[in-house]
Amino acid sequence: MKQYLQLCQRIIDEGEWVTNERTGKRCLTVINADFTYDVEHNQFPLVTTRKSFYKAAIAELLGYLRGYDNAAQFRAIGCNTWNANANDNQAWLNNPHRKGIDDMGRVYGVQGRRWAKPDGSSLDQVRKVYQDLKNNIDDRGEIITFYNPGEFDMGCLRPCMHTHHFSLLGDKLYLNSMQRSVDCPLGLNFNAVQVAVLLQLFAQITGHKPGQAYHKMVNCHIYEDQLELMRDVQLKREPLPLPQLRINPDIKTLEDVETWVTTDDFEVVGYQHHDAIKYPFSV
Repeated sequence: MKQYLQLCQRIIDEGEWVTNERTGKRCLTVINADFTYDVEHNQFPLVTTRKSFYKAAIAELLGYLRGYDNAAQFRAIGCNTWNANANDNQAWLNNPHRKGIDDMGRVYGVQGRRWAKPDGSSLDQVRKVYQDLKNNIDDRGEIITFYNPGEFDMGCLRPCMHTHHFSLLGDKLYLNSMQRSVDCPLGLNFNAVQVAVLLQLFAQITGHKPGQAYHKMVNCHIYEDQLELMRDVQLKREPLPLPQLRINPDIKTLEDVETWVTTDDFEVVGYQHHDAIKYPFSV
């Protein structure tokens, strides 16, 4: 929690104004931040200085792991974050690759589960990493990446948190997650949850103990229409103790994650928080 608040304060104190081409909005921006999440001791990195709707973040992660490519699929499991990007982004609405309402194109989970190969076949990155880790293999390239520049024009949004690199040391599993761009008032709360859940979940289904998760962020920003709420409301609040995450122990395989798992299989225990803050969302 401290590292999150310190980053937001750093952006306010040291950030430079940049106009974002996609949204047309100005944002205060700094470059580079590194967070560590103590998944090993189950300190769940959930923002406490405002209420966090963490189940939507977990639902989004489940959708990525399943390879979803349609906002309706995400809505069905409790995540509404793709509605606007799929249906309100004018550049995507005009894109000939868009298949119709709610289509997201070849983003995130599609790249993770069906990366297109030159011979016309596809690569399932998620399954490759899962099978290796299940067999205690770490080839120093246990990487899932959603970042495919050759297909940027075939999706509604380039991936923000784009790469997850798992590492095994003995019976302990570590995760390094890389993010090119982060909306700190809104997106970072989702992203931190997803990094921690991804490590804890993959450790469980591959038979390992979770270690630390390391979250690298490059372009860290606060949009101009979010600035007052962050500076005058959220940063004035005292942080509260971090909660813990409990994952249903019956989740034992990737196939379980693909088929029957829901957000009800993830329980956050001891979550204390301040009131919610409604930050503007930029499409």
